Parts: sequence; C-alpha cells; structure tokens
Amino acid sequence: MTTPDPQTPQAGRTEQAILAGGCFWCTEAVMQDVRGVLKVESGYIGGHTPTPDYRSVCSGQTGHAEAVRVTFDPAQVSYEDLLGLFFATHDPTTLNRQGADVGTQYRSALFPLTPEQDAAARRMIADLTAQDTFGRPIVTGIEPAATFHVAEAYHQNYYANNPNQGYCMAVIAPKVAKLRAHYADKLRR
Repeated sequence: MTTPDPQTPQAGRTEQAILAGGCFWCTEAVMQDVRGVLKVESGYIGGHTPTPDYRSVCSGQTGHAEAVRVTFDPAQVSYEDLLGLFFATHDPTTLNRQGADVGTQYRSALFPLTPEQDAAARRMIADLTAQDTFGRPIVTGIEPAATFHVAEAYHQNYYANNPNQGYCMAVIAPKVAKLRAHYADKLRR
C-alpha cells in the first residue's frame, strides 16, 4: 500500500473559494504559495456581461470584479484560513478601490460557493469588526456566487511571470513579502 502524496488531491477532497481583493494579480500571488492550495485562476465574476474580457471589465461598465478562484485541499488549509490570509493581504475598508486601482472591478468581495462558506465569511467579517482589526468599517461584500469567467492567459501566474514589472515590484511584492514574514507557517516553503 502506498502513502498518498499530500499535494495530490484525493477524489472528492478539493474545494473552491472565490475571492475578490482588488487586482487579481495580487490575490493570485498571495494564494499561490499557501500550503494546500492546488490551483489559482484569475478571472471575473459578479457582472452582467456574458463574455467579459479584461478591457471591458477595466471600463467598469460590466459589473464584474477581478477575482481569483482557488482550488484547495481542505485537509491542508481551511476556507477560514484562506479568508484570514485574504483579509490580511488587502485593504477591506476601501470601497471599490485598492490603492491606485479604482472602480467596482477592484471591490473587495467574497463569493461563497456553499452555505458553509457563506456562514464562515459572515463570521469572519463579524469577528474582525468586533475586534476593530482595521480601525475602519469593513466594506467587503458577500455576493451571490455567479459564473466565474477565467481571464485571458497572460493574466494567469502574472507575478511569477513578470516579477520585474513595475506594478509587480511596487504593489504585489510587498503583499507577498508580508505573507512570507507573518504567515510562514501557512506556506509551502
């Protein structure tokens, strides 16, 4: 009998989470290093256009948020852990903006895929609010799950493929560094 590889998901043992924390490049880069995360896809969710693309979403007219779909092994990382990392690595107190990125496409939002995820998201926001973690009200929305549209290929693994690009160095690298400094116990390395 062989021992299963801990990075190989067992049948029926994976879950997904959809998180919108502003620019999907940032959220993707943060989630990719987390132990138990098997796949991260950048994409669009929550809008009214049937076939969104980057240009149309950036116009702010489609209603979509830039988001990531995270496939994870719940035996290695819980949905609650992913939420904790999500809230720790973006600003959930700014409405429709993350830093210089402004518009509804950069909103902070969660798209629960199960009633359990919905309850966990609401508990997390209530707990962070009760603790006054951010010193300002949390504006992260909890929106109904909708069709997740995978973004164009050049958006996938963006930080890994473009670490020396200006935006990556100025905006994404500090978030990844924060993750590595404060959450090393949650990472693969």
